[in-house]
Amino acid sequence: MPIQSIDPTTGQKLQDFSPIDDAALEEAIASAASAVAPWAARPIAERAAQLRAVAARLRERQGELARTITQEMGKLIGEAESEIEKCALVCDYYADEGERLLADIPLDSDASRSYLAHQPLGVLLAVMPWNFPFWQVFRCAAPALMAGNTLLLKHASNVPRCALAIESVFRESGLPDGGFKTLLIESDRVERVLADPRVRGVSLTGSEAAGRQVAATAGRYLKKSLLELGGSDACVILEDADLDEAVETALRSRFINAGQSCIAAKRIIPVRAIADDLVARLREAVQGLQPGDPLAPHATLAPMAREDLRDELHQQVQDSLAAGAELLTGGQPLDRSGWFYEATLLDKVGPGMPAYEEELFGPVAVVIRAEDEADALRIANDSRFGLGGSVWTRDQARGERFARAMACGAAFVNGLVKSDPRLPFGGIKDSGYGRELGAPGIQEFLNAKTLWIG
Repeated sequence: MPIQSIDPTTGQKLQDFSPIDDAALEEAIASAASAVAPWAARPIAERAAQLRAVAARLRERQGELARTITQEMGKLIGEAESEIEKCALVCDYYADEGERLLADIPLDSDASRSYLAHQPLGVLLAVMPWNFPFWQVFRCAAPALMAGNTLLLKHASNVPRCALAIESVFRESGLPDGGFKTLLIESDRVERVLADPRVRGVSLTGSEAAGRQVAATAGRYLKKSLLELGGSDACVILEDADLDEAVETALRSRFINAGQSCIAAKRIIPVRAIADDLVARLREAVQGLQPGDPLAPHATLAPMAREDLRDELHQQVQDSLAAGAELLTGGQPLDRSGWFYEATLLDKVGPGMPAYEEELFGPVAVVIRAEDEADALRIANDSRFGLGGSVWTRDQARGERFARAMACGAAFVNGLVKSDPRLPFGGIKDSGYGRELGAPGIQEFLNAKTLWIG
């Protein structure tokens, strides 16, 4: 079966790609394995210079690469351009901070000298999703390469042009052969790669199902794994919040990338004192979103990436309504070409509904009303997911106390939950384990090696 690139805006096929055969797969793994030692032996300053060259190439090709993203997975062109710049920023960050992050750490012991050295693991496999087809790859690749590892990419099957474009950026920037390679393979061949003794770890961003399968495979072959899975982030709005700012940010958080973001504000939780006012404001804002060609500057709502994803989302909405949720606006696929879904707002969502229990990966905002602050925290933590969360209040100390009590990997007070090269990123519970970005992001795939000198 060919790997197909399809334009979500029209539903029309852009291009077919043939999966590579076993001989080409073996060649890619062998090349990555042979590149590890010479790449790791390069001085840190040289690896940093290579990352800066990658950042420069991203910026040179920003317009073209952004258009590839929009055509292949559907996001608004402005969002795609920002995604490319963010990829350049993560390369800059690890180039600037690599020497500090990889420095030996002196240790006290009974030796004349002992210390912790950081050494690469070797070949890593990145299994990446379609929703941020460049950013997800670069937030894995930049620290991995800076640390001296090499990388094989198994990208989502619906973004093959993005996957090949990423490889071309590394190649054009002068990364040595074998440093980064895209594998156009089917999902059922991932185990073949991970089972190979030359591959020493795997980083996966994707669905719970994919995470469980890859983690089980990694465990079977004793490979290091990192998982960033789904999320159902709580956005708690207390009675003393700046409602204008809270609504504006909640709207942006929920509908960016057509709602297809792991750290979107998927559960908006206002306390009773301001719930009616907030819902009225939010409804007006949601109704103001304009679906359209994501390459056009006037569009504010992009199509969803695939038809099956839109169908799944619609079923979750219908099942939630049948269970008692209230539909305030939207709730239907749009009658036009492509895979558009109406900007939707559900109110009075409660336990047992898909909109409460599951991740809704699309342009659907969900309101779960709380009685007070204590009830809002209970609801926020009443989820099997634990990726991000936010709280809105004019009392910063109150917000900080609340954020510390949220069961998630990253909590923001009066701000949009986002990933930042400088800040560790990852989740707990069914949102996965391990951390990307910041100092932990480079340490995940390093051998923390103790040296004892008598």
